[in-house]
Formats: sequence, structure tokens, C-alpha cells
Amino acid sequence: MNQRLEVKLWLAHRLTGMALGLFVTIHLITMIIVIQGGISASEIMERTSSNALIPLFYGLFVIASAVHGSIGLRTVAQEVLKWKGKSLDILVVGFFLLLCCMGMAAIRGLMS
Repeated sequence: MNQRLEVKLWLAHRLTGMALGLFVTIHLITMIIVIQGGISASEIMERTSSNALIPLFYGLFVIASAVHGSIGLRTVAQEVLKWKGKSLDILVVGFFLLLCCMGMAAIRGLMS
């Protein structure tokens, strides 16, 4: 594989890992605060559907997760299965698109 592409994928994997650390921390802290406040699920849905920052935050969370997971899957397939080439890249892109579609569908459900 192209050495330049490998370096870019390595960097993207590290950067999305750092972003996910931040996203997960914010998500968990928010959930802990909300649950301790005694808010119900219907109240959470009511509040999130009117806040424009929620889909932005979770949209970035989904994209970072999809990029990170797809690159990780590619690395594992290369190292464990010794799978290389165009077919692996096609699988990884398909996996990325699947994760993005599922994540965005969840966000749409949260906002409706």
C-alpha cells in the first residue's frame, strides 16, 4: 500500500481517537448529570429535539467513530488475516458508510 496513505490513515486514527475521548467524556458527564437530576426519558427527548447543538455534537461523534472504527478494522484485517488490496479497502469504505448511516439514523430518531 502507498506509504503516504498509510501515514494519513495512522494520523486520522490517532486524531479521531483523541476526539472520541473528548466526545465520550462529554457524553458520560452529561448523562450522569441528567440522570442525577431525576429527568425522565420523555423530558430528555423533549429537550434534545429543540437544541440545535445536539445533532451537531452527535454528528461529529458518529463521523469520528466511523472513521476510527473503519481504520481499526482495516488494521486488524491486515495484521491478523493478512488481507490486503482493493477488496479490503472496498469493505472498509462500506463499513464506514454503514456506520455513518446507522449513526445518522439514530440522530434523526433523537431529534424527531
